[in-house]
Amino acid sequence: MMEQDELRGHARAGIQALCRVVVGKDGPVRRAVAVLLAGGHLLLEDLPGVGKTTLAKGLSRLLGGSYQRVQGTNDLLPSDLLGIHLWEAATQTFRFQEGPLFANVVLLDELNRIGPKTQSALLEVMVEGQVTLDRTTYRLPDPFFVIATQNPMDHSGTFPLPESQMDRFACVLHLGYADARAERLVLKGEAGAEALEGLGQAMDLDAWRRARARVRAVRVADSALDYAERVVARIREGRGFCSTRAAAHWLALAKAEAWLDGRDFVTPDDLQATLGDAMAHRGTMDDRRLNRDERREQLAKVMADVPVGWKP
Repeated sequence: MMEQDELRGHARAGIQALCRVVVGKDGPVRRAVAVLLAGGHLLLEDLPGVGKTTLAKGLSRLLGGSYQRVQGTNDLLPSDLLGIHLWEAATQTFRFQEGPLFANVVLLDELNRIGPKTQSALLEVMVEGQVTLDRTTYRLPDPFFVIATQNPMDHSGTFPLPESQMDRFACVLHLGYADARAERLVLKGEAGAEALEGLGQAMDLDAWRRARARVRAVRVADSALDYAERVVARIREGRGFCSTRAAAHWLALAKAEAWLDGRDFVTPDDLQATLGDAMAHRGTMDDRRLNRDERREQLAKVMADVPVGWKP
């Protein structure tokens, strides 16, 4: 059985390998793996063609296990995701045919092209890790990791994601255009989608589960928790949306970053570094601008206004 340092070493090696595929985006790549270790779900927002799907596929290769990709369209039905009960004449019984959500990694490409009715089918799945159909509950695989991409809302055929669904994503990332060096590597076929074939599993599923357990065990001292609670209170005072689930996602992401750094405790630096990615997709914002610049500026101001270690 792998010890903690070995688990961490495999996770770091996976990050380095993925950085050679999604070049020039070391920060977002590490943060995406931190979301996986934290047990959350990841939202990738940006223009088409900047590497969102490549990052999602790379994460699925690092995790291993089963993988399903669902292309978002406006005629997708809930049963197309969850599954359906089929009648078998030979046995005179209904048999449950699992949908694509029954996988360790599910990529929902262009999530905001899916209609509201089908989007609502994801609410139970992303929180409880299960599907309930016809009064029967079916457990999803463990680990279960949803990666969703969405395009700007001013693109035709898109639907806004409801606040309840946005709140189920632990983190939002924006890749942006690659720099000149990274783009040259992609154009030459030395990185990007063409390099995915050389990317292997970082560790087996059981090791990933143990790594997640280690991340959950990272300590958050009362003083750090007091600081986090003051930041949450300041966000709410400014009429920003910050649910208890959002605060829990933030702490889990900070724990994952602390664990990757080799620590078993969270510092204020971990909390400050992860606040923007954990909160930028929540709250009342102009959904036609998916870079979230204004929201991140607001969160940075909150962070600057709340002193570390000072309790009113």
